[in-house]
Amino acid sequence: MATLWIDADACPVKAEALRVGLRHNARVVLVSNGGLRPSAYPGAEVVVVPEGPDVADKWIAERVVPGDVAITTDLPLAARVIEAGGRVVKPNGEMLTSRNIGPALASRDLAADLRAADPFRQGGGRAFSNADRSRFLDALDRAMRTT
Repeated sequence: MATLWIDADACPVKAEALRVGLRHNARVVLVSNGGLRPSAYPGAEVVVVPEGPDVADKWIAERVVPGDVAITTDLPLAARVIEAGGRVVKPNGEMLTSRNIGPALASRDLAADLRAADPFRQGGGRAFSNADRSRFLDALDRAMRTT
């Protein structure tokens, strides 16, 4: 049975992920370093790890096995999940694979370097939309079917 790992601290699609994971009879684990309410969904586990940089990411990465699915926007975590044989779905529905994780990490590093070099080059991306949520549901359902 596959496990659905949710990097839950800033995940905008927790409820949707829980519904899809439980519909596919997957073990669903929400991992957070605090501030997460117990799940209203029976069968979902909530794991609270100690606070600290990347503690939740490390916790997930150490437990992923081939066939598992992770929901995260954290690219280093995604790379570790893919390396372990898991699949990654971002909350906007983008699937990360061995083919696109390298360029995604490189773009992330370049953006960090540009922000560090120019303090006026700050700001986030676009807002999370209903279309992102819809793409996410479709992508997660496909990922869960291939477990």
